[in-house]
Amino acid sequence: MVMKEGLTNRGNSMLIPFLAGGVVGAGLALLLAPKPGKEVREDIKRFVTSTRDRVSLVIDKGKYLYGEGVKAAANAIEAGKTAFIQEKEKWQHAS
Repeated sequence: MVMKEGLTNRGNSMLIPFLAGGVVGAGLALLLAPKPGKEVREDIKRFVTSTRDRVSLVIDKGKYLYGEGVKAAANAIEAGKTAFIQEKEKWQHAS
């Protein structure tokens, strides 16, 4: 379980500052741009929609990669158990 917590914490620690920086930067750009209110609202709406879609894709990819990592770890553990049993049996028959 330690590996699971480590992967989860590392993913969150990298994603949150990245997203926060993007939101702050986009907000400043919109506030400082010389545009009428209607255009700014449309820009904000487009930004929120595209950001939501990108965040969703990143989350889905993260879930997929996590699942693949769990499968790989389970396979490695099973292979280790099998190898251990085979070596144990060799040593028992050799004695």
